[in-house]
Amino acid sequence: MHHLLIHQKAHAGERPYQCNECGKSFVSGFSLRNHERVHTGEKPYECSVCGVSFTTKRKLRYHQEVHSGEGPHECRECGKSFTSRYALRDHQRNHTSKRPYECTKCGKSFTSNSNLIAHWRVHTGEKPYQCTECGKAFSSGSGLRYHQSVHTGLSPYECSECGKSFPRSSALIRYQRTHR
Repeated sequence: MHHLLIHQKAHAGERPYQCNECGKSFVSGFSLRNHERVHTGEKPYECSVCGVSFTTKRKLRYHQEVHSGEGPHECRECGKSFTSRYALRDHQRNHTSKRPYECTKCGKSFTSNSNLIAHWRVHTGEKPYQCTECGKAFSSGSGLRYHQSVHTGLSPYECSECGKSFPRSSALIRYQRTHR
């Protein structure tokens, strides 16, 4: 019953839970707590394979597909590969007119909520992701992760064909095309 109420609140536009840090509102306390980790830097969900940490269980599950040997997931339209089926789903909207996430400030629409959130920071100037090594701030988690490989030298994304490792999933995906 609880999930149904949250779902109904979402449709009604109710967002009673507000972040004290940035003012963003949410339909549930659970969503607010997950969001607050953007500001605190807390990442309690760690990948047992490579040690990369995430703010939510869902993000960890998406990431774990990198190690499962299940991917890459390939787009039938253009052949582009993705490490998760969720990323593929969002990408496939590029081939349709589906852009369900619209910016309330400028009207630009996006294929995924994460792209909308990243875009929104263009308007706000918010850079909530900060490097613990050097203090440089980023508007997206992916920008921070890209930057952090400079400090750590870690390459957690491994090719299932040959074992070669890469610091970024996009580099792995590009490389995996060489095995075709």
